[in-house]
Amino acid sequence: MQHHKLKIIRLTTVDISLLNLLKGQLQYLNQIFEVVGVASDTGVLEEVSRREGIRTINVPMQREIALRDDVKSLCALYRLFRKERPDILHANTPKGSLLAMIAGKLAGVPHRIYTVTGLRYQGASGLLRFVLKTMERITCLCATKVIPEGNGVLHCLQADHITGKPLRVIHNGNINGIDTDFFKTATHTPHDAYTFVFIGRIVRDKGIRELVSAMRRLPDARLLLVGSFEDGDPVDEADKEFLIHSAQVEFVGWQQDVRPYLSQADCLVFPSYREGFPNVPMQAGSMELPSIVTDINGCNEIIEDGLNGKIIRPRDAEALYHTMKWMLEHPDEGRRMGLNARERIRAKFEQRDVWRELAKMYQSLNK
Repeated sequence: MQHHKLKIIRLTTVDISLLNLLKGQLQYLNQIFEVVGVASDTGVLEEVSRREGIRTINVPMQREIALRDDVKSLCALYRLFRKERPDILHANTPKGSLLAMIAGKLAGVPHRIYTVTGLRYQGASGLLRFVLKTMERITCLCATKVIPEGNGVLHCLQADHITGKPLRVIHNGNINGIDTDFFKTATHTPHDAYTFVFIGRIVRDKGIRELVSAMRRLPDARLLLVGSFEDGDPVDEADKEFLIHSAQVEFVGWQQDVRPYLSQADCLVFPSYREGFPNVPMQAGSMELPSIVTDINGCNEIIEDGLNGKIIRPRDAEALYHTMKWMLEHPDEGRRMGLNARERIRAKFEQRDVWRELAKMYQSLNK
């Protein structure tokens, strides 16, 4: 007798999130369930379908608030869910999740899961903060299960009274874990100067002002800068000028594969103001690099101060400078932390372990 395969719709606002955040996961789950990917097609939805071996469906959605378009997207999702009749609807990324949870509830989808990967309202103030908080509350209200990406997000959801639903992190946190075979220790590229690496969006929210301030005071240090400058939350012009033109900085732009840059570095520096559960410190740790991170959600779950890196207060330029200086002056300690880092990532965030726990959670819903 053939068992019915549970049908699961995995939804993100745009296809790039399916492509980058859930690499390999959809293919793995599709061996156990029938997985359908839903997102707004910006040009890579077909690539997701081909790489993961799943059916994908384009539903136009806007990342920012756009009421007329949002109503159209809501109606399109309602019709899609009525037609597809999934057993489970699982969404992440803020706007797509809001629309999907409302449409899923109206369409009668029995299991509606919302994974909270970051809380946008934390970086906002005034009316925008109120609107974003309300959106989170509505999304959680319409979900049957809320999964915080990490314990930091879990505590924020409770402290800010976003939801009263029971909350449990999958495995040890992070949406997709780390493929430690892919991010494995390479032969480190020889270099003269002690090299810090930053990987991410180059915006003020990532602590770029503090990073530039520290680098100006560390003339013997080199910075590998991997990422792209963005117009939203832009860095100061003077900081941008330094990062592009300083002889201390090698700016390489956005890169699909960050491993060659991690292999050229001695330490990751990641002074972000807010995160959900960032991949970059895990990728660095998997490649035996210590990390300097701020005491924020996710980062303080990956890094244990003194074991596999250093933790400082966010927005503290002086603390960042002294910690970078300490790393530069104690390279043997940094190497010890780097060795610990890989073991910690393998023990807590191995990708296949995350996938197995997620599959178990789906199966438990059908009992």
